Amino acid sequence: MGIMQVLTFVGFTALVGVLSWWWTRGTDESHSDGYFLGGRSLTAPVIAGSLMMTNLSTEQIVGLNGQAYSEGILVMAWETLAAIAICVCAVLLIPKYLKSGIATIPQFLERRFDTTTKAMVSILFLSGYAIVLLPIVLYSGALAMSTMFDIPGLLGVSPTVALWITVWALGIIGSIYAIFGGLKAVAVSDTINGLGLVLGGLAVPIFGLIAIGQGNLFEGVTTLYDQNPEHFESMGGPESSVPFATIFTGMMLVQLFYWGTNQAIIQRALAGKNLQESQKGLLLAAGLKILGPVMVVLPGVIAWQLLGPDLPTADAAYPALVREVLPGPLLGLFAAVIFGAILSSFNSALNSSVTLFGLDLYKEYINKDASDAKVVSSGKIFGIFLAAAAMIIAPFIANAPAGLFGYLQEVNGMYNIPILTILLVGIFTKYVPALSAKVAIVLGAGLYCISQFLIKPAVEGAGGSYPHFLHVMAILFVLNVVIMLVIGKLRPRQEAYVQVDAGAVDITPWPATKPVAVAIVLVVVAIYIVFA
Repeated sequence: MGIMQVLTFVGFTALVGVLSWWWTRGTDESHSDGYFLGGRSLTAPVIAGSLMMTNLSTEQIVGLNGQAYSEGILVMAWETLAAIAICVCAVLLIPKYLKSGIATIPQFLERRFDTTTKAMVSILFLSGYAIVLLPIVLYSGALAMSTMFDIPGLLGVSPTVALWITVWALGIIGSIYAIFGGLKAVAVSDTINGLGLVLGGLAVPIFGLIAIGQGNLFEGVTTLYDQNPEHFESMGGPESSVPFATIFTGMMLVQLFYWGTNQAIIQRALAGKNLQESQKGLLLAAGLKILGPVMVVLPGVIAWQLLGPDLPTADAAYPALVREVLPGPLLGLFAAVIFGAILSSFNSALNSSVTLFGLDLYKEYINKDASDAKVVSSGKIFGIFLAAAAMIIAPFIANAPAGLFGYLQEVNGMYNIPILTILLVGIFTKYVPALSAKVAIVLGAGLYCISQFLIKPAVEGAGGSYPHFLHVMAILFVLNVVIMLVIGKLRPRQEAYVQVDAGAVDITPWPATKPVAVAIVLVVVAIYIVFA
């Protein structure tokens, strides 16, 4: 990068930090609602912006475009089906969450089942964040920054040293936002960066298509499609990373977990000032997800056309394309936006980890008499240690397999299906007991790990074929639900579970929620009909 691009990068990044501080300086973060939920004050645009930026980080932008580079637009299912899952959350789940006045999903499960269930789910979440999500976000972010902006050349160091430097820079800055700023600082910075990401994310495919069309955008579209028809096949075959049948099995379950129960995501909607703002924020995010493939899928196909099939890894496609097509003056600005996207996923997961530890573990098992201020401070200390661990682990993912996004989704299966199972059964039944939730957690996580990390390698090593991991998730989900319902029949609760309104916020629903949700679902269905 030239000096002007460096100044643009530093200037925009500093602007986001200053504005985030200015707009959140009045939030009282000495108590848990203020720190963990931004004082329950978030409005629809902030909720939607933070949701999108938490989701659209480098493991998404780099990883999904990498899969599109290899396989084509069939991987858009990860984006478009998300819109349906968000609608389900807006209509069915968020009203129940806000009625309970909870700050974490495990707290909801505590009220439905018991305290031990809450602790088990919190530990599952924290394990997934610490071992998988946080390190992968840092690694993929460092890979993007190094490839896109030639950090080794800029600093005169080896690629390995550049990776360590970038990982720690991202981790330290993200930790400052998440640990010391609280949720509102995270959400506000996400919203500002989100505007830049939308503009920059749309600019990349536009400039890419112009390059393909020799200066003509529409000629670029025609050329891209005519010369790469196989990359526009939306229905994946059995050997693809997203076989078409998975849309009706584990794909939707993964989406429901991610958008409806994943603490790092749903915490934004839990912080809404009332149910209407939360529902509007969720549905706005659902509408934006429909446009997601333009930013996180199409550039991968463009990279295949412009850069050819010989990149070192598929995950290098997006940063290499950005460096190839963006004009110099925009490169520094987009660097800052990508930097913000990396930070958003990292600091969102870290803030949620601090929330889970402080409210669900420290307050419950370590210091029951702790004041709100003590719970917040203990959570911050835990966050510092967790961030340091992620920064140490991240550079060692350098040998991660190709297809980082798919790998991340597969590993996440060890905790997302058990949590989704007990949450849905807990919501839609009244007599299923806490014992069933504990059994489902242990069996769900254990059987998935045995399936994917023991049986699958053995079968494939012997030359056999094994079901796609999304199909395995669906099978285990059904098995877990059946087991929970059987236990509920054999050993039901003595009294039916009745949800109590905690009075935390106004839970009057937004009247247009269901019509808007139906319209979004119909648009998604139409997209698949067109591409089919």
